[in-house]
Amino acid sequence: MRKKIVEGVSWVGKIDWEIRTTHGIEYSTHKGTSYNAYLIEDKKTALVDTVWEPYAKEFVDNLKLEIDLDQIDYIICNHAEPDHSGALPALMECIPDTPIYCTKQATMSLPGHYHQNWDFRPVNAGDTLSLGQNTLTFHPIPMVHWPDSMMTHLSGKNILFSNDAFGQHYAHELLFNDLADQCTLYEEAIKYFANILTPFSSIIKSRIEDFLATSLPVELIATSHGILWHKNPEQIIEQYLQWCDAYQEDQITIIYDSMYNSTKVIAETIAHGILQHSPATRVKLFHAGKADKNEIITEVFRSKAVLLGSPTFNKGPLSSLSALIEDFHGLKFMGKKANAFTSYGWSGEAAKLMLAQLMDAGFEITGDGFRVNWRMDAEERHAALQFGVDFAAATF
Repeated sequence: MRKKIVEGVSWVGKIDWEIRTTHGIEYSTHKGTSYNAYLIEDKKTALVDTVWEPYAKEFVDNLKLEIDLDQIDYIICNHAEPDHSGALPALMECIPDTPIYCTKQATMSLPGHYHQNWDFRPVNAGDTLSLGQNTLTFHPIPMVHWPDSMMTHLSGKNILFSNDAFGQHYAHELLFNDLADQCTLYEEAIKYFANILTPFSSIIKSRIEDFLATSLPVELIATSHGILWHKNPEQIIEQYLQWCDAYQEDQITIIYDSMYNSTKVIAETIAHGILQHSPATRVKLFHAGKADKNEIITEVFRSKAVLLGSPTFNKGPLSSLSALIEDFHGLKFMGKKANAFTSYGWSGEAAKLMLAQLMDAGFEITGDGFRVNWRMDAEERHAALQFGVDFAAATF
C-alpha cells in the first residue's frame, strides 16, 4: 500500500519478505528485498517503475485503491529488468495509451521482454518533463548495470530515483536509512555492490561524476531495491566512489574446500602464519562448499589478497573452487594479490591450475603455491606457517 515519502510523492512498491535468492539462484537474499515503485502527484501524475511480475496483479490492484489509473499521465521506466518492469503488461492492459519514458536502449529491451509496442518516449541526458510545479530530469546511466538503465531527478522535491544504483536487497517496513539497522544496511549495500556492480566500477564512477556535474540538488535517494537514503544521502554516493576505486581493506580472505580436513588444516595453519607477520590484519576463512557464495565474494571485494585451497581431485580443484574462480573472472576485481595451496595423494595439479586461473582473472600472483602430499607432518606445518608469513609480507 501507499507510503508517503514527501508531500506529493509516495512509495507504491512491494516488500518481498520471503525471497531468498534472486537473479535465478545467483544472489542470496537472506534479508528479503523490495521492488520500489513511486507515484508522483502534481498537475500531472507520473509513476516511476513497477514491480516484479509475480506481484503484478497485486501491484495493479493496490494502485487502483490509491488512484484512478486513468489519472496516470506518464510512466517512467528507469530499467527494463523484470524485477522493475514486470508489472507493466498488467498495468498497460488498463491504460494502454499511457506514454512510457525510458532510454533508447529500453525501447528495444522492453519489447524484447514483453513483445508489446507501447507508446515509448525515448529520452536523452538532460531531457526534462514538466509535471506542473515539479520537473523530471532524465539521466541515462548505461551499464549501471544494464545498457538501458537511467536515473530520474525530481526538482522541487530534490529526489533522485536512482534505479539499481545505491540499493540493497533488504526488506524493511520503515523504508528510510535512519530508521534501519545501520550495520545491516551497510553489509547489504556492500554485498550488493560487490556481487552485482563491481564489473562496472570504472563506468559507475564516471556516471556518478557526470551526474554530480549537473549540480542537481539531492535531498533523498529513492532506490529501486531496499532502503531509501533520507538522512545524509551523500554518504552512499561517497561510499560508491570509494568502492569504485579498486577498493581494499586491511584483510586477507582464505577460501578452501576439503575432503578429509587435510586442506582445512593447511588453511588454518597458513592463517596463523599471516597473523604472525601482521597481527592487526583481519583474516577470514571460508569453506567454499558450505559458505554463502555471495558473502565470500563480498569478503574478496574487501580484501587486499586472497588464498584458495583445494584437494587435487580429477587432476584439478574441487568444483566449489572452480565455480568461484569463474565468478571472479566476471567480476573483474582490481589490484588484489593471490596464491593457492593443495593437499594431494598421487597428483597435485590443483594449486598450479588455480594460480593460472586466478592470474587470468586479473589477480597478481605472489608465488608458486603450496603443496602437501597427504597430511602435514611437523616440518610441513612449519612450512605452511612460513607460507602464511611470506604471503602476508608480499601483500603488505
